[in-house]
Amino acid sequence: MPASAAARQLLGAAIVACTVSASAVAAYVGPSDSPRGPGVSAILQKPVDGQQVTLQGYLLRKTAHEKYIFSDGTGEIPVEIDDEDFPATPVGASTKVRIRGEVDTGRHRPPEIEVESLEIVK
Repeated sequence: MPASAAARQLLGAAIVACTVSASAVAAYVGPSDSPRGPGVSAILQKPVDGQQVTLQGYLLRKTAHEKYIFSDGTGEIPVEIDDEDFPATPVGASTKVRIRGEVDTGRHRPPEIEVESLEIVK
């Protein structure tokens, strides 16, 4: 077999091997019912300003305009949610929600979450 034919055959075998191995390690990358990252208690213990978080839980009460108390069962943390980020469906204290946002720390106040999106968990 000429050298170029052997090289093409070797290259073809390498491509097939890479394709097979890539599909063997593929994983589900869609949404999950379990929150990713730290829970409220971990955020309160070691807040990292600007840290992106996804949490599931409940808005327990409204404390001021666009300010709420959120709980995931591990602790409670203030959250700021713009009115336009709420879904069309009403959200109450017994409505399970998923929030995505970032941790906001302050020098003279406890950390809070600036919510970027809120969705109802069904």
